[in-house]
Amino acid sequence: MAHPTSGRVIGFPLPRIDGAKKVTGTAPYAVEHAAPDALFGFVATATINRGRIAAIDLADAAATPGVVKIYTHENRPRTAWWDTSWKDEVALPGHPFRPLENDRVLFDGQPVALVIAETFEAARDAASLVRVRYEAEAPKTDLATERANAYVPKEKRSGIAPPPAPRGDADGAYATAAHTISAEYWLEGEYHNPMELYGSTVIYEGEGRITVYDKTQGSQNVQGYLCGIFELKPENVRVFNPFVGGAFGSGLRPGHQVFLATLAALDLKRSVKLEISRQEMFYMRWRPATVQTVQMGADADGRLVSIKHHAIEATSTYEDYQETVVNWSGLAYKCDNVTLSYELAALTVATPGDMRAPGAATGFVALECAIDELAYEVGLDPLEMRVRNFVHVDQNEDLQFTSKALHACYREGGKRFGWDRRSPAPRSMRDGQDLIGWGMATGIWEATLTNAAAKARLEKGGKVTVSAAASDIGTGTWTILAQIGADGFGILPEDVTVKIGDSSLSKTSVEGGSWTAASSGSAVQAASTAVRATLLKHAQAMPGTPLADIGVEQTAIRDGRLVLDINDQVGVALDDILDAAGLSFIEEEAKVAPDAAQAKKFVSYTHSGIFVEVRIDEELGVLRVTRVVIAVAAGRILNPKTARSQVLGGVVMGIGMALHEEGMTDHRLGRLMNHNLAEYHIPAHADIHEIDVIFVEEHDQMASPLGVKGLGEIGIVGVASAVANAIYHATGTRIRHLPITIDKILDATNPAKEAAE
Repeated sequence: MAHPTSGRVIGFPLPRIDGAKKVTGTAPYAVEHAAPDALFGFVATATINRGRIAAIDLADAAATPGVVKIYTHENRPRTAWWDTSWKDEVALPGHPFRPLENDRVLFDGQPVALVIAETFEAARDAASLVRVRYEAEAPKTDLATERANAYVPKEKRSGIAPPPAPRGDADGAYATAAHTISAEYWLEGEYHNPMELYGSTVIYEGEGRITVYDKTQGSQNVQGYLCGIFELKPENVRVFNPFVGGAFGSGLRPGHQVFLATLAALDLKRSVKLEISRQEMFYMRWRPATVQTVQMGADADGRLVSIKHHAIEATSTYEDYQETVVNWSGLAYKCDNVTLSYELAALTVATPGDMRAPGAATGFVALECAIDELAYEVGLDPLEMRVRNFVHVDQNEDLQFTSKALHACYREGGKRFGWDRRSPAPRSMRDGQDLIGWGMATGIWEATLTNAAAKARLEKGGKVTVSAAASDIGTGTWTILAQIGADGFGILPEDVTVKIGDSSLSKTSVEGGSWTAASSGSAVQAASTAVRATLLKHAQAMPGTPLADIGVEQTAIRDGRLVLDINDQVGVALDDILDAAGLSFIEEEAKVAPDAAQAKKFVSYTHSGIFVEVRIDEELGVLRVTRVVIAVAAGRILNPKTARSQVLGGVVMGIGMALHEEGMTDHRLGRLMNHNLAEYHIPAHADIHEIDVIFVEEHDQMASPLGVKGLGEIGIVGVASAVANAIYHATGTRIRHLPITIDKILDATNPAKEAAE
């Protein structure tokens, strides 16, 4: 592959600069950091869904050789009392979970004891010997039952917009519409399972000082969380997360392992390592089970006249987890009569958590399947149905889009896929024993810019360092920040040192929402410009300077010189500028933030068009997703290689959402039964075939200073619906309960059974 030049760094498909460390096993993850004389922890978890602990017998566990101490609710050291002290940056309304706080059991898998021992094996074995007697209460884990008790959350989650007020008369327009559909869509709970288990290494430094290596998407968020709970000074708590083995929402909030490890380290005055088991991962974060009802009406020409979308999502009994699920139905297509509503159903489960494209991935399952159903009802091609209802403004907020290249996504994606060759009638395409189905969907995700700061440092000899407390969960943050820094200083990426994943660095938001590239990237760009401005100030103080009477926007750095952007021959060597100023380096910090004035008129989104082919063995019901074409409009693409990887990962997760992922709970016991990777199915290599990613051209300097829109989430939005729509086209039977497993497909491919029903 060609090597980037200093003039073409941004936009070059540079391999990940952290890739070699990861594939050779030299990138240290949270529990792999050295901690001399460290103790090890292991958590014993509840074996009931709900109730109270009547008694705990620790005799056998404590007698295990190597055990140092066992913590339960009966001997847990004092921590902060008020809920506010336990709330992190992205906390929810309600009462944050406090491990080992009292004798109450709130959910299956809740920590009931923490064993600390000299070795991991001793801690694990002792934890298995903790005997707990419970007074169990009836579980409430079935959304189908508890939906009758659904409620509108009184306190809204920060950053999550509630449904907008109704517009027009959705009921009246629906009653008189030429074509209507009304359907209910179910999505089972999905569970985060990144490769790296959740773990923490807490190094006790003495005098209340600790260094923490944690599996998290926000080192500064964890720092604030620990300081609040344990009443520590921020300068005495430093949190690192330089390498994160996958997260996509599961690490937004601090996990209970970092609290427990810190509690033991402070109490015992020794370093502690604690990693949870794969089974415990299923009690940490999950995409909530959801039931959605959609009613749509269209006129004789297929133009939408009415949309009603209602969602009920699962939450816990102690926090009100909320997502933006239904709002998308008010902005995706033009419709003047819209009613959107959203409720929660409290279950005796652990609080759900954000999972790649939270809310949108869920809401678009119902929206895009419903619009597909209506297209068939009207007699329109599903793509034409979407084009006919294209909207140029956000009708929810009455705002203009900073850009919207969705038409190009439809056009380029459809052409690459060959959509014009599609036979319209369901069950009309086949190849031998295989039924063939072609389906499509739209995807939308917020293009957000958050408050972010970064530093850039230029040293004599041209050495450059850029830094921010950003995280890289596998998305390519290390690489794109190097590229942005290289672009700012006219050098190659390998000549830039990147520092991230450290709470002591410049303030950033938690990594999430697809905003890191736009936010931290723009901050690095701004810091690089600030360094150039300082260089120019010193250069203009030099006798006989050729750079007098110009502004920083007229300059560039090339070949180790500060030059006129339009004429490289006019300039001064960087080292000469530093020598003249008596400096060995220049370091500047810069901040970026959303434009409040712009936000009153404009809103930014990333868009996509997804086209899917499925093949289904008519007799066996075996389904393969044989082709996916996804066209994405995401503004400026910083690195096509890492960007494509982002979208590929999202598509694979979308296929898992459509066909595989499903938490199975025994509602009699209230316990999750498939809490392992043998029985919780995710796509394997054999499930994934051809995925074609297209980035359509889109220029948008309003979305972010870099012109960047996020890519982490858009890859999954709409994929599950496109698969479901393709299955309908193949079989002629609409399956509205995801995941679409083989038993449901067999019903759909059996004409005799369908006729009998």
